[in-house]
Amino acid sequence: MNPYVLAILLSSLGMGTTLTFASSHWLLAWMGLEINTLAIAPLMAQQHHPRAVEATTKYFLTQATAAAMILFAATTNAWITGEWGMNSLSHPIASTMMITALALKIGLAPMHFWLPEVLQGLDLLTGLILSTWQKLAPFALITQVAPAIDPLVLTSLGLLSTLIGGWGGLNQTQIRKILAYSSIAHMGWMIIILQHAPQLTVLAFGTYIFMTSAAFLSMKLASVTKINTLTTMWSKAPILVSTTALALLSLGGLPPLTGFMPKWLILQEMAKQELPLTATIMALAALISLYFYLRLCYAMTLTISPNTTNATTPWRVKTTQSTTTLALSTTIALGLLPITPAILTLTT
Repeated sequence: MNPYVLAILLSSLGMGTTLTFASSHWLLAWMGLEINTLAIAPLMAQQHHPRAVEATTKYFLTQATAAAMILFAATTNAWITGEWGMNSLSHPIASTMMITALALKIGLAPMHFWLPEVLQGLDLLTGLILSTWQKLAPFALITQVAPAIDPLVLTSLGLLSTLIGGWGGLNQTQIRKILAYSSIAHMGWMIIILQHAPQLTVLAFGTYIFMTSAAFLSMKLASVTKINTLTTMWSKAPILVSTTALALLSLGGLPPLTGFMPKWLILQEMAKQELPLTATIMALAALISLYFYLRLCYAMTLTISPNTTNATTPWRVKTTQSTTTLALSTTIALGLLPITPAILTLTT
């Protein structure tokens, strides 16, 4: 892609998210979301491959539907209350429609069906943008409207997302689909604690971005998209395999890695709010998710010898890709657990 065009598209992505962040009027927020959608569509279709075009079309139609629902909910609320401000979302019909549309935007269950299919058709870098940056603006809106939403709706969305994100990833062989279901499960953790401790939602989202970045960039560096190709990673880049396996375990929430921190704090907060059954279901759902992360780690580290691999062993060649972002995100994804008290102090 032409670097000037790429710069315009990336700056449009930044501008759309910033516009949504800074707005207190529903029309401005909607405009920011639309700029985001239109800016990422050319990035998604840049491969000129039928699968990429199909993924782009699916994404565009889903996001257009969600945007129309947001506009309809905001109009309904303005018609009933006479105000367009985000803080005036008070009518139950408008608020339920709004949370449904925003859940569709970020891929929360049961509105998650588009995410694995779309992510599967993209290259890993565009998939990374879709899994992290594209969720920032809708999540900012969810955080603002959460006080007006029925707590039962948020809890149901969170529980369904963690369970479906765990179950859905079990029988997948494609790395991008597994990471898509991982994204759905993590979104569930963030949404379920939003009504009780919004600062933990921000913390969970931040750690999720770093862990997912480490996973996507590692797969990009090794040019891996399927589980059976993972078995050749050790012979190509042993150190990369070690850090990637740890990053995946961090995504699963194993101590002493950073991914344990948000899950631990969320479960602790839910216990404080006297929700032991919900916390138990969430913890069990995390175990289901952990299984497919362990499956990836097993394929990377334990299936080399004496087993023969289905894929051809590649030559070790020096990469020309920049590894600075990968190194930074991997370090953060692996080593922040000891400074949890300091991070909590900063977020509260």
